[in-house]
Amino acid sequence: MHHRLIWFAATMLGPAQAAAQVPSTPIPAAKAPPAAPPAAVVGEIVVTGQAPVVQPSIDRRSYSVANDLQAQSGSIGDALRNVPSVEVDVNGNVSLRGDPNVTILVDGKPSSQFRGEGQGQALQALPADRIARVEVITNPSAEFRADGTAGVINLITKTAKGAGATGSARLTAGTSERVFATATAGYTGQRLSVSADAFVRHDPQKQTSRDARTQVDLATGAETRVDIAGINHAVVDLLGGRVSADYDLDADTRLNAELRLQRFNFDIDILNGTRRQDASGALLQAYDRDTAVRQSRSNRELTTGLRRKLGGEGHEASLSLSYETTDYDRRRTGATFSRLPLSPEAFDDQFTYNDYQQVQLKGDYVRPFTDGSKLKVGFEVQHDDNSQDNRGFRGPTSPAVIPDPGLTSRFKFEQVLSQAYVTYERPIGAVTVLAGLRLEDARIDLTQVTLGRRDDNDDARAYPSLHLSWKASDTQTFTASYSQRVQRPDVDAYNPFPFLIDPVTYRAGNPTLKPQQTRSYELGWQYRKSPTNYLATLYYRENDKVLSDVTRDIGGGVFLVTRENVAQTRAGGLELVANGRLSPTLTYNVSGNLFWSELDGSAQGLSGRRSTVTASGRASLSWQVTPDDLIQVSGFANPKRLTSQGYVQAGGMLNIGYRHKFNDRVSGLVTFQDVLDTFSLDEVVNTPRLQRRIRQTVDTRGVQIGIVWTLGGGKARDPGFDFGGGGPPPQ
Repeated sequence: MHHRLIWFAATMLGPAQAAAQVPSTPIPAAKAPPAAPPAAVVGEIVVTGQAPVVQPSIDRRSYSVANDLQAQSGSIGDALRNVPSVEVDVNGNVSLRGDPNVTILVDGKPSSQFRGEGQGQALQALPADRIARVEVITNPSAEFRADGTAGVINLITKTAKGAGATGSARLTAGTSERVFATATAGYTGQRLSVSADAFVRHDPQKQTSRDARTQVDLATGAETRVDIAGINHAVVDLLGGRVSADYDLDADTRLNAELRLQRFNFDIDILNGTRRQDASGALLQAYDRDTAVRQSRSNRELTTGLRRKLGGEGHEASLSLSYETTDYDRRRTGATFSRLPLSPEAFDDQFTYNDYQQVQLKGDYVRPFTDGSKLKVGFEVQHDDNSQDNRGFRGPTSPAVIPDPGLTSRFKFEQVLSQAYVTYERPIGAVTVLAGLRLEDARIDLTQVTLGRRDDNDDARAYPSLHLSWKASDTQTFTASYSQRVQRPDVDAYNPFPFLIDPVTYRAGNPTLKPQQTRSYELGWQYRKSPTNYLATLYYRENDKVLSDVTRDIGGGVFLVTRENVAQTRAGGLELVANGRLSPTLTYNVSGNLFWSELDGSAQGLSGRRSTVTASGRASLSWQVTPDDLIQVSGFANPKRLTSQGYVQAGGMLNIGYRHKFNDRVSGLVTFQDVLDTFSLDEVVNTPRLQRRIRQTVDTRGVQIGIVWTLGGGKARDPGFDFGGGGPPPQ
């Protein structure tokens, strides 16, 4: 497969003069020593004129989270919960307008930490203090890779920039022994700019779960009920950092390099009790299970890039090469104690070793023209190499376990993803047209070594996009867009070997899965007149070959959960966003989404066509009590969401935050999360053979206290709150 990678890169480099989309600051025409130190951005301290905190463009919306107090003291998942269009459940799973098929990028690049089953853990653990802005792209142009049928979330990280040396430090401690700390430093010279950050997080969590199942024998009508109740104690430890550097060879050429390191440990102890009864309530089986999971994930990524100005404002080419490797090790030990019928204890021990490597070559070429039009062409070649080893043991006692072939397997995944795109943007009077086409070719080799099975799962498609923007007046803009997207399965979803979850539940992948395909349409309106900003979006989406979990009874009260292309879905709705100022000291932010969704699984033998109308939203109010004291109240409500065999219930949370500036360098922060203790995950499965209700809760309710210290970069200024359009209150 490597020859395909080399051939595609060589072919594209010549004609495209293309290069990477590695985010960096524009290369100045020349660098002269400043007469006086310019303003800088350090942490959440902004010391120049403030950029708009909502930045809509023809194909995306960018929201600042730098002054969301919950984000300053919490995780990236906490920050995303306060961003319009985005929902995050108790496990960190992200949806856009009710659709969970979302691609998450960091500074425009994919990262393995936000793929697969570890995605939610990463979002719940990584500190949001590292994020400056969130780009929400619900209908991306062809410039973006086509992954993510719901759209793309691009996390723009902070860097310490300024004249000379700058830096900041933050320490936060909360209830349940939660602690996290971050530090940022930067240096800007005549030709060299360097920034670095480091973070550490310790986050104990308590979780409860309840799984009630009713199985129906369709031949006899007899019912069997299974009830599983559990309590989990988890500890998350995270340590990581980043170093990046830009060096200007001359006025037109910039080299950049970035190194990211991260170590993630997740330990959880689970105690479950399982009871099985017949329809009359007579107890058929009873056992307890004690499970311990110890898992670690080490992620390393190195990116190098070159950006070259070719003459004229905005005319440039760039190229980047990145290498990312992730080691994911997990040990899962379980002990089953049978009460009825009384039988000896049973032990199982499972080891998983997952090695993931990714090499990515990207390029872009941008050419603006004197008539205001702009041409972009680019390419991307990505090679993924993943190997997964599972080793399992069982026995009557912990020391006496022996290898179990039913728990032992080896799986290999290799993919070459070749992509190329072109977009052309042109103003025609008050109307701007952005048209694009993206070509993607995926070559996937799957090898289930233990089963002696090999599969090829290839896909090649063209993905067009069209965006229109009409500036009706100085305050009003109308937009329209269309795009086609794809959702490729995660690596684990391809592995057909069953993995033991508990004595009555297995999970297995499906190597025949096909990518989900989506056609998306949007109409938008924006009214912007400082300090008020209103946004309205009508949208409609059609999905084919929808990827979803399917649960089946495989006999003896044991269930198999697998992933399949189960249905066709449609969804449409109206999203509203409003933000501004109620008074000189009060700013508000409100967003809501009212939508209809329909799922048709009749062709796959599921429960036919179902639909629902639901709503979601979020709101926040920021009160600048004094120039040094800020109080925020915020809350959100996630929508009801259809699944292939049922639905996920709506849920929500209310938060309160307070910040006090002791001086221009030091500020304190207190946040109260989930004040009403209402956040949970409730899922329902309803089929003729199986009815299932699952409830999960996490102790999100708590108090956190933090302190922020900033140095360098001149006099600091409070930038104001969140994604509102009102800017900072008068000082």
